[in-house]
Amino acid sequence: MRKSWLLCVLLGTLAWGQTAPSAPAPAAPGKVPPSTMASPQASAPAPDTSASVPADAPVITVTGVCSTQAAAADCKTIITKAEFEALANNLAPNITPQQKKQLAGLLPRWIAMSDQATKKGLDKTPQFDDKLKVARMQILSQMVQQDIQKQAADIPQEEIEQYYKEHADTFEQFNLDRMFVPRTKQPPAETKEEEEKDKTLSAEAKKAKEAEDKAKAEKAEEAMTKLAESLRARAAAGEDFAKLQKEAFDAAGMKIESPTVNLPSVRRAGLQTGHAAVFDLKPGEVSQVINDAGGHYIYKLNSKTELPLDQAEKEIRSKLQGDRSRELTEKMNSSFKVETNDAYFGPGGVGPAAPPRGPGGMGMGAPPRGPRPTPPAQPPAAQAPGAQPN
Repeated sequence: MRKSWLLCVLLGTLAWGQTAPSAPAPAAPGKVPPSTMASPQASAPAPDTSASVPADAPVITVTGVCSTQAAAADCKTIITKAEFEALANNLAPNITPQQKKQLAGLLPRWIAMSDQATKKGLDKTPQFDDKLKVARMQILSQMVQQDIQKQAADIPQEEIEQYYKEHADTFEQFNLDRMFVPRTKQPPAETKEEEEKDKTLSAEAKKAKEAEDKAKAEKAEEAMTKLAESLRARAAAGEDFAKLQKEAFDAAGMKIESPTVNLPSVRRAGLQTGHAAVFDLKPGEVSQVINDAGGHYIYKLNSKTELPLDQAEKEIRSKLQGDRSRELTEKMNSSFKVETNDAYFGPGGVGPAAPPRGPGGMGMGAPPRGPRPTPPAQPPAAQAPGAQPN
């Protein structure tokens, strides 16, 4: 005999992440727990034969639970492949075979416990009614979020093409050479004798030494600024950027390896705002020295290309989907207002609501994430070089 078990399962999901499996019994001293023993068959997974099982074939049979007063031998709840897959896919549209196994392991216990609870009349209590009410709101909240994601993902091809045309500069790609000149020289490390000597200086002598060190630092910084201008002029005359970059690091006393000067594919969002003038150069032109807190930068524009629509489409779709998802969510959130009694809840109100908790054991039923929007692609080596630029 069959039992209507779908309601039991949906109610059981409330406790999905709350009931932890019992821990295995500890092994006797000197014994290896069975779970840790290597199995010769473990390395070869069994072939998937689920497709060969007919839709009306039983996949789970629970003996001892049924909806009628049948004899114990005839009392069974049978779940067919079609019923099981319908439930599994409704709980998690992208459910994996491993998750199906987990669900199949949980279902019999849920069915049996739900049957016992019903026989005890627990489904007729105010506590059950309130929990069912909250469960219904949680499930519907998750479903409306899924619906928002579905709406957001439905982007016409014409809209993608229109975005590509209106943001053409976003998809420009620049091949650049970049040289980094440190702002100042690396000071020589003090010897132990000098460090000990500094400790014995008087307050007046320390002050004088600090002034002397400051003057040296300013002079070194001025020298590096002049070097940057000189290197820029040589770069504009056609000298190799990699060679000039090595000179800059040698002059600064930097012992680390010179960075790679070529940035093969930089987008406009790939450089700091203060460096944006580089994108207005013509192929072959060298920029003026760009100074910022990190040091001095010199660029040469080698070439400019455009990312084709077929390569930009995935990025555009993700951007538009994220924008639409936020817009629809904000519209929904602005459709209602909340007032709370501070005398009851205390000062500050109730605070932001936590997201509804779905079945945690397998991650099914949790609020859907959907495709996560990604920002425009960044160049692989366009970060500002501090200690070691690209």
